[in-house]
Amino acid sequence: MTKTNKIIYWASTIFLSFGMSAGRIQQMLQIGGYNEIITQLGYPLYLLSILGTWKVLGVTAILIPKKPLLKEWAYAGFFFVMSGATISHIAVGQPITETLPSIILLLVTVTSWYFRPNDLKIIELQKQK
Repeated sequence: MTKTNKIIYWASTIFLSFGMSAGRIQQMLQIGGYNEIITQLGYPLYLLSILGTWKVLGVTAILIPKKPLLKEWAYAGFFFVMSGATISHIAVGQPITETLPSIILLLVTVTSWYFRPNDLKIIELQKQK
């Protein structure tokens, strides 16, 4: 892994971790501005508690050493949540300013996943066996 790739990986992973962690307490406790957002999108409020909990677990999985399979699941979860959020905002006709945070986190998720070190790639581990 080149030094540039390592910098891209860590910068995107740290940004992703902060982005996913930023609202998790509000989501888990169903307080703050997320209630209005989720209601506008047509989802039940209890979905916030589920998403907040999954985000805590996902960030933990992304940041702990090793465990490539667990990290793959976390990246997949983040991808599904952020792509779903993006599509939901677009489907209800919200302006791009409302959609932009989910688009950014979706792109950061893909960037972090793409630039992860080889020892965290399932395919690389299978080749080594």
